[in-house]
Amino acid sequence: MRFVRTIAGMLALAVGVAVLVAGAVLGIAARHADPDGGFSARFEPVRTPARAVVVADVDATLRADLPIVRTGPARLRLTARDAGGPAFLGLAPTDQVRRWLADVPHSTVRRVAVTRGPLPVGLDPATAGADGAVPLGQPFWIRQGVGSLEWSPAEFADRSLSLVVMRPDGAAGLDLEMRGEVRSGWFPGLVWALLAGGTLLVVLAATLLLRPSRPREVVFVVEPDQVPVLAGRLGVSSLSGLGRQPVPPPLPRRQLVAVGAPPAQE
Repeated sequence: MRFVRTIAGMLALAVGVAVLVAGAVLGIAARHADPDGGFSARFEPVRTPARAVVVADVDATLRADLPIVRTGPARLRLTARDAGGPAFLGLAPTDQVRRWLADVPHSTVRRVAVTRGPLPVGLDPATAGADGAVPLGQPFWIRQGVGSLEWSPAEFADRSLSLVVMRPDGAAGLDLEMRGEVRSGWFPGLVWALLAGGTLLVVLAATLLLRPSRPREVVFVVEPDQVPVLAGRLGVSSLSGLGRQPVPPPLPRRQLVAVGAPPAQE
């Protein structure tokens, strides 16, 4: 039993410490939130001679770089502006975007690194092509906007959607300034839940590991005819005498004599 308690205590301690660390990290991050509780970051400038910048699979990109956004009621908002004014942003099924931009020069986002400071955006080289395309009025957009686009990633989780950023008139040559913002009302609750859960696990681990073990009690079961033999080996006349304290012999009585009295005559 002691071995089982030790293993359970060590597991609870390991999990509790990990949960506490996660809660502390998120708590530190919460201190850098915007006044409305959101988190915003600026992207590094994106420059390409192509007509469009495409995130081929938005859900896969979020799963790799920012998985916390894909859960719960989190909202993601992107703003984009080109040198000529607000840029167009649109979400559409990947297969339809691929067919629409088949002959249109475009650059594909390879990765977005989540770091401190401006977020680096890795782009693949622009594809060849000469045709233009105007994004406004296309029927396949699920979400679209000029200057900004907001949606809930959890709503489209596990769906293959592409994000397209381009000029509203479809002109070539992009010099994009973009910014992203994540808003989630459950973030503070998650921090407190992690801190409380980690504390409870650590307390449980301390209880299991520091709890003193009780001494074992050994009980002998013997047959009735073996009682005299066992009593003889234990040095008692019978087993009924086990546990009793030996009675000391009575002290000899002494006669009290007064000080100065003559000795008694024989």
